[in-house]
Amino acid sequence: MAYRYSPAIEKLVQALAKLPGIGRKTAQRLAFFILDHRDVGMTLSDAIREACDSVHLCSSCCNLTEEDPCYICRSSARDTTKICVVENPSDIAAMERIHDYNGLYHVLHGVISPMHDIGPENIKLRELLQRLQAHSEVEEIILATNPTVEGEATALYIARLLKPSGIRTTRIAHGIPMGASLEYADEVTLARAFENRREL
Repeated sequence: MAYRYSPAIEKLVQALAKLPGIGRKTAQRLAFFILDHRDVGMTLSDAIREACDSVHLCSSCCNLTEEDPCYICRSSARDTTKICVVENPSDIAAMERIHDYNGLYHVLHGVISPMHDIGPENIKLRELLQRLQAHSEVEEIILATNPTVEGEATALYIARLLKPSGIRTTRIAHGIPMGASLEYADEVTLARAFENRREL
């Protein structure tokens, strides 16, 4: 007869296994570590609960923030004529590392992917269009979706959508290899991709 965990342990393993990159065996190791180190488990539990309770989307750029608007949207030092469109909040951290971009951001929270039933209505595209209508000072949209099939398709879709508006729409250059994630790109590669962005 196969060994079975208690319901509470099994529930913890299943919850951990839902995290990206965590399989069942890793989830089991994490669960036993947490149960062997209760102080770590309780600290983790408190941090998760606090983040879930206090972090929400910025009403302007859809970045994750505790204050609304977020600190980037609030900053008077940012160039409000440029908006860099990224897939995920973690991409903003990557862009900020290069110190070459001083504009604003917009986070889509995903990409268009028909294979996964994700259409334009499932990402924060409507919010971007509403933002552009409300802020006529925007002169350039920089599309910085990841260089994947879905990222490219999303960038092209947005470029076509914005064409009638007359707003300059550019795409970051591909010093970033196809299929890579911005989050893991080094500062030099990101800076070059930004400098060599092209019109769409």
